[in-house]
Formats: sequence, structure tokens, C-alpha cells
Amino acid sequence: MPDSHRPLTHADLLQLKRWNTPTIYNGWEQITKLNAGADAFNIEETRDFMPQMGPMVGYAVTLVIEPSNASHRQTNPKAGEELRRYIASIPGPKIVVVQDLDKPRVLGSAWGEVSANMFRALGCVGTITDGAIRDLDEMANAGFKALARRLCVGHAHVHPVRWNCEVEVFGRKVSPGDLIHADNHGFLVIPPEDQSKLLDAARFMDSNECQTVIPAARDSAGRSTNELLASLEASIVQFSANVKAKFSRAGEW
Repeated sequence: MPDSHRPLTHADLLQLKRWNTPTIYNGWEQITKLNAGADAFNIEETRDFMPQMGPMVGYAVTLVIEPSNASHRQTNPKAGEELRRYIASIPGPKIVVVQDLDKPRVLGSAWGEVSANMFRALGCVGTITDGAIRDLDEMANAGFKALARRLCVGHAHVHPVRWNCEVEVFGRKVSPGDLIHADNHGFLVIPPEDQSKLLDAARFMDSNECQTVIPAARDSAGRSTNELLASLEASIVQFSANVKAKFSRAGEW
């Protein structure tokens, strides 16, 4: 997706990165027409192998691999070079979303020390792969975050099969150019029509919590149970009223 077609600036993306993925979800559910109970987030469990790096935000570039099948290298021996040119042609920040056709019998990884450094140089901030990764410490040292199914030892016959196409990882379909927010909780795929309002919505919902239900819950010292319950109920009413006034929706509570 060219920069001119992206509703968010790089500064906006940096602000989105300041919150965890559940907080971004809280904002997204208020502005989307999708089913907030079933759409846009991963269905299967993911594992964040670099939680110390915090959230990652970027636009999807997609890849399909099948490390168990050695024939792909003979079918298209220049696929690696073609993939790198595709990746380089897309403005960043980018997240490489990799569908592994071998799953759940994962045999090899597309990611390791060399590939992490290489794709980081091409503007990629990390990967979401329903296969495996290896060279964990070296990938983290390269500043390349990974959500994956597991670790593995080797790369087997890994070779690009398809790219710049719709993929499915962890039960969620992802298209090239989709905006993704990911951390140790999982990932959220934000469709183009929801992107322009996302930052304002996330910021509002976070502030709304901090001004209503959270302080009411924490201001419990010296209160009787009835006083605490009354305060909590009042804060929930105010929280919901704020959401309704902003989004014309009921909100979480």
C-alpha cells in the first residue's frame, strides 16, 4: 500500500506502539463494523518470543513456505531474490506474515540470524509465522520481533512458495497491506476502513478507563463494602455514558 493511501502517519504508528494490543482492541471495537467478538484477531494461540521488545506495529507483507518440500527450490530458483525485491518495494514499517504449509508438523524455519538482519535492513520490524523460528537470541539482537508457533533447530528446505497474496496464520486471514498490532497477547489485523479512527479511539478508551473504573477500584482504603460497591457501580455507569457519548455504542460494560 503506497504511503499516499495510508491514513496513518509514521508518528501515528509510533503512538499506537505505546499501548498493548488489548488496549488497541478496546478502541477498535468501538469504531468497527466487523464482529468484535470473532473478527480481526488471532483465533489460535500465538507465542511472543521477544516480549521484552514490547508491541510491534506495521503493514503486512505476506509469504507462504513449505520447508518439507525440496522441489520448490527447483521450481523457482530465483524466488528468494524476487521475494526480497517485493519486500523492498513496499514502504515500511512492515511485518512479514508467513503461512507455513507444513503446520502442525513444523520441520524448518524461514527465520534465523541472517534472515532477521536481512529483512530488518529492508524495513521489516518483525514476523508473525504459524511455523517456527530459530536463532532466537540473534534475532532479538537484530531488533526483529517474532510471534511464532514454536522454536526449531533447522531450516529444512525452506524456500519462498508464494508471496504478496492472502495468507492464513493462527486462524486469521491476512492480506498484503493490512495494518497489524501485535504483542505477547496475540495480534489484531485492522482493516483499511478502521485505520483512520483507530488512534483516537484507543486513546479515548484508555483515558476513559483511567478516569472512571480504575481509580474507583483502587480507591478502596477505608471504605466499607457497600461504599466500595456503590463507587464501582457509579464508575461503570460513567464509563458507559462516556463511551455512548463518544461512539454511540454501549461499551464493554
